[in-house]
Amino acid sequence: MGTSGSPGKGREMAAGGDPAAAFVAWCGAAGVRLSPKVRLSRQGTVSGYGLVAGEELAAGELLVAVPRPALLSQHTCGIRGLLRDAQDALQSQSGWVPLLLALLYEYTASSSPWRPYFALWEDFRSLDHPMFWPEEERSRLLQGTGIPEAVDKDLANIHLEYSSIVLPFMQAHPDVFDPKVHTLELYKQLVAFVMAYSFQEPLDEEDEDEKGPNPPMMVPVADILNHVANHNANLEYAPKCLRMVTTRPISKGQEIFNTYGQMANWQLLHMYGFAEPYPGNTNDTADIQMVTVRRAAMQRAKNEAQRQLVSEQWDFLCQLEMVGEEGAFVVGWDEVLTEEELSVTLKVLCMSEEEFKEYKEQDGWEDDSEEDESSTLSNEALSRLKAPCKKLLYDSVLLTLESYRSDLKADQDLLKKEAYEKLSQREQQALHVRYGQKRILHQLLELVR
Repeated sequence: MGTSGSPGKGREMAAGGDPAAAFVAWCGAAGVRLSPKVRLSRQGTVSGYGLVAGEELAAGELLVAVPRPALLSQHTCGIRGLLRDAQDALQSQSGWVPLLLALLYEYTASSSPWRPYFALWEDFRSLDHPMFWPEEERSRLLQGTGIPEAVDKDLANIHLEYSSIVLPFMQAHPDVFDPKVHTLELYKQLVAFVMAYSFQEPLDEEDEDEKGPNPPMMVPVADILNHVANHNANLEYAPKCLRMVTTRPISKGQEIFNTYGQMANWQLLHMYGFAEPYPGNTNDTADIQMVTVRRAAMQRAKNEAQRQLVSEQWDFLCQLEMVGEEGAFVVGWDEVLTEEELSVTLKVLCMSEEEFKEYKEQDGWEDDSEEDESSTLSNEALSRLKAPCKKLLYDSVLLTLESYRSDLKADQDLLKKEAYEKLSQREQQALHVRYGQKRILHQLLELVR
């Protein structure tokens, strides 16, 4: 999980026995090799269980080796034969259905060999993804961040997958599944579990073009490591096992962190249920919706002829696949990540009728000397944009800032210690997302002012 305490995690220990000790014993029996220099702990971690260095660790040290038979996946679970026979019927947009069915089965089977593993997450309600927040709270705390829209899509997909794929499969196997036990609510919790804790093995370079992504799988021990952008360990994939290895020296008592990839705070909260406090997340980004730039261009148009020109320019940008109704321009701390899309969009929407006519005749091609100027949109390049492009981008950022329920100053005030301590867990996480995005947008305003 991530850099936040998750409410409810304390309840797991109360039900007798020590889940961590039972899990470590299970690891030994399953052939999982855990370095004697590390310990599984709740103490000294940022959230729930984590891995802590029991003594000094050098860079390149093996922390844990997980043999492939100990992975929990559609290929290792107790119903792997059923899943293999039904693989065509279980295809879905997410590609997660076979693993989710494996988890539904193993989590509720009293004889499952994975019980000590699941005992660490005995209460899935400790997963506090925004998909579990009431809609009103999600909208109030996260409006403008992009998360409410992402959650709406997730929930629609979850309902569709469950009703059209999972339920018919369960009804075809009443000796294995019971919809009264294997409910939509449990399915939703398992989706969050897969979002937050699963791993997807990268494809080999030669397979990238031919195959879709590998299905997700659960990797015991590796999935206990928390995340920060400035991590100190990562997972390596070998033919017979998966290995978690240190990437730099770690002091005794320090927590060991993996990375979930270059994730913005909104992605972390959406998929993992936490966000990194400012300024920790160097991978943070803010989105400017593509249609917001169109709206800013329309607002600038002085008459019907100019509005018509903006419409034609937008349609042409759609044909070039530079923009779309649901797309966004992504801005990081140091540069625009969607640099080609944004630079071409600004240039086209700032063209006169004559310039646009000529550009269309060339099908959007220009000579290389002009193209080089706008190919990377670093902060320095943004400050050198032509005046009309700067103005259009400036207006687009102002419109984007209006989509939040509060301004930067209000969020700054909430970050002060006294106010921050009064906020709920959800309010704190939402604040980190909003504040990082607004800081990036305000930095952009200064660059193109």
